[in-house]
Amino acid sequence: MKNGRTKTALLVVDVQNDVVGNAYQRDAVVGNIARLVEEARQKGVPVVWVQHHDDWMKQDSEKWQIVPELKPQGGEPVIHKTFGDSFAQTSLEAELERLDVGELMLCGAQSDACITATLYGSLYRGYPVTLVQDAHTTEDSGFNGQEYPGERIVNWVNRNAAYTRLPGIGSRITTTEEAFKPGD
Repeated sequence: MKNGRTKTALLVVDVQNDVVGNAYQRDAVVGNIARLVEEARQKGVPVVWVQHHDDWMKQDSEKWQIVPELKPQGGEPVIHKTFGDSFAQTSLEAELERLDVGELMLCGAQSDACITATLYGSLYRGYPVTLVQDAHTTEDSGFNGQEYPGERIVNWVNRNAAYTRLPGIGSRITTTEEAFKPGD
C-alpha cells in the first residue's frame, strides 16, 4: 500500500460510449465491470470513475458519456482526463489520498492505451495494481501495416500486468470472479 493508506479502490477507466462502442467482447466486459462496481459498493470499497475527453470526443457529448449500463453514484469521484494515464494533470492522486486509498483494482478501456498507461502510471507513483483480466477491453487495431485483433491485445496486456515489477512494487491480475474473494 502507498504511504500506509489502508484501502483499495476500484478504478473504472473510460467505459464511455465511443471508447467501447466497437470493443472486443464489449457486452461481457461491461457486464463484468458492472458486477465489480456492485461488489465494491456492497463491500464499502471506493469506486473511482475516469472519463476521457479530447478533440475527437468532446466533453458532455453522447460519445463521451459513460455507457448506460454503468452509472456513478453520488459521492463517487469522477475524474476527467485528457491523457492516457489517469493521473496525468488530473485530481486522481488527491482523490485517492482523500479516500485513504493505497492500492488500485483496475478495469475499463482501452487495454492498449489508457489501461496500460494508467497501470504503469500507478506503479510509478507507488500504487500496487491488480488488473481485472476479464474486465478491460479494446478494439481491433493496426500499426505499421500489422493488424492486431482486440482479443490478442487484451491477452498481451494481461500478460504484461502479470509480470510487471518495479523495485518494491508490482502489478498482478485477477478475474471478476476472484476479485473480491477473501485473501485478494
